[in-house]
Amino acid sequence: MIIFTTFAPMNHNRYLYWLILCLMLTMVIPQPAMARTSQKTKYPGGRYYIWRYTLKDKQGSPYSIEHPGRFLSHRSIERRKRQGLKVDSTDLPVSNRYLRLIEKTSAETVREQKKRSTEWTIIGTSRWNNTVLVRANDTTLLQRLAALTCMRKAEHVWTSPDSIPRMVRQKAHDTFNPWDSLKGEFYGCGKEQIEMLLGQRLHNIGMKGKGMTIAILDGGFQNADAIPALQHITIAGTKDFVFPNSPYFFQETDHGTKVLSAMGANEPQVLVGTAPDARYWLLRCEDQQSEQPVEEDYWAMAAEFADSLGADIISSSLGYNDYDDFPGYYHQRDLDGQTALISHTASMLAQKGMILVNSAGNSGMGPWKKIAFPADADNILTVGALNIEQKNAPFSGVGPTQDGRVKPDVMALGSPTALISGRGTIVRDMGTSFSTPVVAGLVACLWQALPQKTALEIIQLVRQASNNYQRPDNIYGYGMPNFWRAYMVGKLEVKSEK
Repeated sequence: MIIFTTFAPMNHNRYLYWLILCLMLTMVIPQPAMARTSQKTKYPGGRYYIWRYTLKDKQGSPYSIEHPGRFLSHRSIERRKRQGLKVDSTDLPVSNRYLRLIEKTSAETVREQKKRSTEWTIIGTSRWNNTVLVRANDTTLLQRLAALTCMRKAEHVWTSPDSIPRMVRQKAHDTFNPWDSLKGEFYGCGKEQIEMLLGQRLHNIGMKGKGMTIAILDGGFQNADAIPALQHITIAGTKDFVFPNSPYFFQETDHGTKVLSAMGANEPQVLVGTAPDARYWLLRCEDQQSEQPVEEDYWAMAAEFADSLGADIISSSLGYNDYDDFPGYYHQRDLDGQTALISHTASMLAQKGMILVNSAGNSGMGPWKKIAFPADADNILTVGALNIEQKNAPFSGVGPTQDGRVKPDVMALGSPTALISGRGTIVRDMGTSFSTPVVAGLVACLWQALPQKTALEIIQLVRQASNNYQRPDNIYGYGMPNFWRAYMVGKLEVKSEK
């Protein structure tokens, strides 16, 4: 689920709030660059299912942790070495022997049933979770795979929807509107969101994310390849993890475009992001056509890909707690950082040398109220949303985790945040989706300034430099981080260690 909202009520009159909300939902919501129409089309290919298989071990793997260069990039290995982290068995790819057994059993089942219409494919694996995703249109085949001795667990995680909405691409503007420019103000419309966290002081000493790689996990990056204001951003690459891959990567939702702009934009007097000099990978792992558990697998695959290519930071404005046709899949008692596959994966990132900055979610005013998955993960920075008065936005998901950890970790401006939409125009959108990249970009700047620090040390510095650190709570967390203070404290620590 993409984490964003478009409204933060300014009073507590419930009737008035719902009236205004309904009006905004029908009149004021900024339209995404890929607009959904009321028309629907039949889901292509008929009825299919995806099952997640957890393997019992990694026997038969041709890889070994003594030779990580065969399955990890040089940058990924060096990132671990720099932080004193070892490659372990979770880094090994899943067993080729078991993959061949799945393929053999599937082929045999098709031959035995003599059903020419039976189709199946392995669509992905997760080495950290030791899982395999298999898509097929025959549940008998999927059940037979579940009975293999190499399987520890089998779960149904996706069913093809009956129909999906038609999408129509919106064109991107070549120029900004005259009123989007703030003459004489370098950060333009982004002034409040960066100055609220003292990020401009890091920029003033040349720390703008240079040398850092940020992977954005999102649902789409509409027109990010066409908007002139985004052309200066260093895009290292793109990859789609949703099956089937979109034939038009840059024609999906513009949610990720907005996230990217909060960090990478560099249009003085219009919008300057928090890490304009960083390198970015755009990774699509959110399926806009349905909301089902398989999206946790897509997220895990994207996170592992980010690790393998050597990313330093992951900015993720995604969260899940409720799925189509999977009633009661999660309960609040599951918010322990380990129960959900996505949270278990997220909790491993710091031990791989990466920092995950994830949105808290926007359920604060709904029945769920709490943070979403993977915002409950351990050793990450979960970001809530503030309004311009530095007060908690009512929609921002609250903590703590089920095991009593403080959540959210930190807060930033998300009600509203200045962004560039998929149409190429300046918009002000609301949600923890957009307070998250504001923080993620500044984390990159801080780490650039303190390269000796580990992921865990940077996370702790950010928490300690927040204005509610001494008395954290389940609404404001550790509070609003002061990145200049984090840098100064970190700098003193580095000096004392020499």
